[in-house]
Amino acid sequence: MNDRPLDDAASSDPAADPRLALAAAAAGWDRIAPRLEANPGIRDRLAALLTAYRDGDSPDEAAAEAARLLGRTLPGEFDHGPSARFVPAGSGGVEAPSVHGFVAEDLAVLVVDGHRMVGPTLGAIRDRLLAEPAARPEAVRARGQDPCRSDLIRLPGPGGRQHVPLFQFDDDLRPRPVVLDVNRLLGADQDPWGVADWWLSANAWLGVAPARLLGAGQDGRLLDTARLLKEAG
Repeated sequence: MNDRPLDDAASSDPAADPRLALAAAAAGWDRIAPRLEANPGIRDRLAALLTAYRDGDSPDEAAAEAARLLGRTLPGEFDHGPSARFVPAGSGGVEAPSVHGFVAEDLAVLVVDGHRMVGPTLGAIRDRLLAEPAARPEAVRARGQDPCRSDLIRLPGPGGRQHVPLFQFDDDLRPRPVVLDVNRLLGADQDPWGVADWWLSANAWLGVAPARLLGAGQDGRLLDTARLLKEAG
């Protein structure tokens, strides 16, 4: 483990990986977010750089510039002095470096995508759920349905693009009534990630992921299982 505090985008250490600074910012988000919110111009610039890091043609340059921006904006977090707070839990290399299990991608999720499914546990859930088949909102609208209704799960993907899990619809892209009932019961409008994870993860009571029982004449069983979860919570 490398115990050297992070610098401001590694400007004084060219060998350091600037992604460490981005990962460190994600790991310390609760502390640094208010300072970024106090300067919307800096946050907007950081968002643009993180978008370029994730989606652009020169991710290394964007990562370095984003790390420099963090270093200038939050010198007490990233300098070499005694006030430096972040210590890397991993070092640069072929794989993405991490700080306490957070990676640079997590900072892009926090700043650009606008949600907190980040870190070693929630980040893995985020990636798994966003990898599931999704319906395009415009395709749902073309069938005369509203993809933005509160009882449909919508997950913010990269750039905030809406990811509407496909299991919620029948073959004609009509929302399944039992899905809407369960989503309302479990509060999908307040916790879309948690409810999506319930549908798509193996369920001890059902012996299978609930979504796999859709269209199989098991609607009553699905509702009863959701009610048990609600009562247990």
